[in-house]
Amino acid sequence: MSLLEVKDLHTSFFTDAGEVMAVNGVSFELDRGRTLGIVGESGSGKSVTAYSIMGILSANGKVVSGSVKFDGKELIGAGEDEMRKIRGNRISIIFQEAMTSLNPTMTVGSQIMEAITLHTDAKGDEVKNRALELLKQVRISEPERRLKQYPHELSGGMRQRIMIAMALASDPDILIADEPTTALDVTIQAQILELMKTLQKELGMAIIMITHDLGVIAHMCDEVMVMYAGSVCERGSLNDIFKRPAHEYTKGLLSSMPSMDRVTALKPIKGTVPDLLALPRGCAFAERCDETMKLCLNRKCPMIKVEEGHIASCWLNLKERGGM
Repeated sequence: MSLLEVKDLHTSFFTDAGEVMAVNGVSFELDRGRTLGIVGESGSGKSVTAYSIMGILSANGKVVSGSVKFDGKELIGAGEDEMRKIRGNRISIIFQEAMTSLNPTMTVGSQIMEAITLHTDAKGDEVKNRALELLKQVRISEPERRLKQYPHELSGGMRQRIMIAMALASDPDILIADEPTTALDVTIQAQILELMKTLQKELGMAIIMITHDLGVIAHMCDEVMVMYAGSVCERGSLNDIFKRPAHEYTKGLLSSMPSMDRVTALKPIKGTVPDLLALPRGCAFAERCDETMKLCLNRKCPMIKVEEGHIASCWLNLKERGGM
């Protein structure tokens, strides 16, 4: 049994303008010690998928249907008390921008110790000792001094390490990292990613890496899920996605990615993501795709098995096999 099983997840936000269908039928599994990358443009439903799993949607958001099973237990419909035992304890999350996630009026030490107190049984001096241990674990220099400092006194890389330390306070089974390297320079980004890989090996946790950066995906992940307009358009191993992409959107992302050995010009994806208030009848990517067929405009393609462990929702896969 997989540690996390998400099946046919649908999440919507109910606004004055109508129902925004942010997540449409997302399914995946995650095993212990593995890293799943979720990649796609802004507005593709990556973060909403994570927030749906955690049960931290905004007031107008709701999981309309689907299942999220963690360690065999159904989370959709679970009470708040039950979710608190899991959220922050067994499943932790690092949000996009550390400076907006940390309280500017509290010292770093106070915030880490608060997380430890909330999610563990540590008391008294044990709490401070655990905070120091976590800072050392995330490779922060002079940990005793850092405990007394405020977020604005630390660099972006250090703040992100603080966020990781807080997320690790209860030794979670799953760490969700939502754009963990946003606004960091390339050198610090590499350090943060390497730190996460090292900690994963030491602690044996699974990671869900949410990003729009294919470079981060290539460095971190075992499996990749490509999302577009709230749906999964392709899922497979790292090699499947990078070496044998089977959806035109995935190919578009790869074509717009710079690399040292690229000899052809970058080819950006034309157009913009469709309005989630009024999704098209057929493939959501059809209007931006150079290979669009009439069928693509009228019918949404189901997930097609490309090879073992590799699926994609693109009619071209049937056409190439003579199945159309």
